Amino acid sequence: MIETLQASYAFIVGACIGSFLNVCIGRWPDGLSVVAPRSRCPKCGHRITAKENIPILSWFLLRGRCSGCGERISMQYPIVELIVALGWLAAYLSFGMSFMAVRVAVFGTVLLGIALTDAKHFLIPDGFTVFGVIWVLITVFVGVYLGEYYPFARPWDAILGMFVGAGAISVTGWLGEVALKRPAMGFGDVTLMAVVGAAVGPQRALLTIFVAALIAPIVLLGIVYPLTSRGTTDEAGQLGLPLESSASWKRRELPFGVFLAPAALISLLYGDRMIESYLRFSGLR
Repeated sequence: MIETLQASYAFIVGACIGSFLNVCIGRWPDGLSVVAPRSRCPKCGHRITAKENIPILSWFLLRGRCSGCGERISMQYPIVELIVALGWLAAYLSFGMSFMAVRVAVFGTVLLGIALTDAKHFLIPDGFTVFGVIWVLITVFVGVYLGEYYPFARPWDAILGMFVGAGAISVTGWLGEVALKRPAMGFGDVTLMAVVGAAVGPQRALLTIFVAALIAPIVLLGIVYPLTSRGTTDEAGQLGLPLESSASWKRRELPFGVFLAPAALISLLYGDRMIESYLRFSGLR
């Protein structure tokens, strides 16, 4: 009974955090405050009431439309809230009601926000990365004090990982620019990898870049380019992901944060096992 209540609590808290994440995704790319003003309909200015702001449920109760003007409300809102809620529930089921569960859940939430804003705007807001690095560095010391540090890096590895992660992605971006004859990555990827490196340490930071490089062509060639070749789709627009033409994509920097974010979570949770398996397979251990 207690476990069920705690799991429900984790899910509800995650849904509320997901609702706030939607605010960050919507406002930070435009340099707006996430504190004020209160949420409003972008078309008619209708102020969102408390009843209309219940995570996940309100979108279905409103049938996906503003109660003021009937404008469609993006499916992004309930989907993000549900994903974050499930992520917080998964963290609880994996680590129990602990400080480590909160660390993993918050880190995963930040990564999701980064991936979505980079996909939508080709931009990683400083709000995510500044909060991320402060959160990671503070909690690494608290975690060591509490005896709850793994799977996160210890303090020295966290500091070293910041520089290794940021430096490695900078070199990767430079090589990509030389090869492609156009900008390959933005500075947001550098700050993102500083956060990731602080969380996972130097070895898993390098693994993150490698895993992201494996994920990117699969997603781009299998999903993005087939859609962009046909222009923007209604489904993508409903999710808040305006897919542009293939020619436009080729002129832009690659939104590598979309791939670094899930790769970072994979490296955090499974990176040590992946590295160990590789060393054994290659005969190095």
